[in-house]
Amino acid sequence: MKIGVLTGGGDCPGLNAVIRAIVRKGEVAHGDEILGFRDGWKGVLEASTMPLNVAAMRGTLPRGGTIIGTSRTNPYKLDDGVERCRKTLDALGIDALIAIGGEDTLGVANKLHREGVPVVGVPKTIDNDLSATDVTFGFDTAVQIATEAIDRLHTTAESHDRVMVCEVMGRHAGHIALHAGIAGGAAYILVPEEPFDIEEVCAHLLTRHAAGRYASIVVVAEGATPKAGTFAVQDKGLDAFGHVRLGGIGNTLAEEIESRTGYETRVTILGHIQRGGTPTAYDRVLSTRFGIGAIDAVHDGAFGCMVSLRGTKIVRVPLADAVGRLKTIDPELYHHVAEVFF
Repeated sequence: MKIGVLTGGGDCPGLNAVIRAIVRKGEVAHGDEILGFRDGWKGVLEASTMPLNVAAMRGTLPRGGTIIGTSRTNPYKLDDGVERCRKTLDALGIDALIAIGGEDTLGVANKLHREGVPVVGVPKTIDNDLSATDVTFGFDTAVQIATEAIDRLHTTAESHDRVMVCEVMGRHAGHIALHAGIAGGAAYILVPEEPFDIEEVCAHLLTRHAAGRYASIVVVAEGATPKAGTFAVQDKGLDAFGHVRLGGIGNTLAEEIESRTGYETRVTILGHIQRGGTPTAYDRVLSTRFGIGAIDAVHDGAFGCMVSLRGTKIVRVPLADAVGRLKTIDPELYHHVAEVFF
């Protein structure tokens, strides 16, 4: 078979491990010819490809990012986008397409599948907010990076008697903030699913410091918002899928905390640091399992599915189930575990 592979959306640790597994089993076990579409759906629109084979994938297992590039291009935003995608796939003789991405990338894949394109999806997002899978690769790496940052912030906060605000990724779901906040011993964790009361946050910090705790770490997801809507995050426009480009809540929150408590407050925005670098061992293994699962699905003719982690097993689920709704945090983990330490 001739199989196309693309990676869409934000880059993510483990992408190359997925591609490597697809290529290894596809080439060695099935004799497949595999092409990588450069820069996500943009590569399909423009027929921009690169050959992928075992030799090309050597050394990529621990490498972050994606060797075939990525973008947030949305074919459905172009009048002739779908037609151009079909023309490219037909001209290249592509028998199946493996799309590795999050809600937006797989949303496009699902629409194309409904129009007859043979597609298999692989879930990718460090936010861990894709439905129909217990975990997405890249999430473990992002949490580890954020936790290490929080550990380092503790020592400088204690040295200077400061409050430290650490802003992490999480547009609509606070999985990274919640897990890293618990692991890093945060004094408060703010997530998009639970609009916060700034007065409650500051009251808790005042109580901590009055009791002799001279440092506090507040972890905030980039999409967190206050109950009263009094905070204004920076307006950075929309991407090709209509999402607001977030970032800035950490700075506003730090200013509010300092003005209301009188404690010197500093902010650290981890941003793209969470996306970069070497994937953890867990993410390398999960990515490899997803890649094997994807190429197996192609050869079983299981198009329109996404490979998924359910418990300890890799299973197949309909693409529509993956993109139907976002997976938000477990309320029990937030209210019955994290809040014990607030």
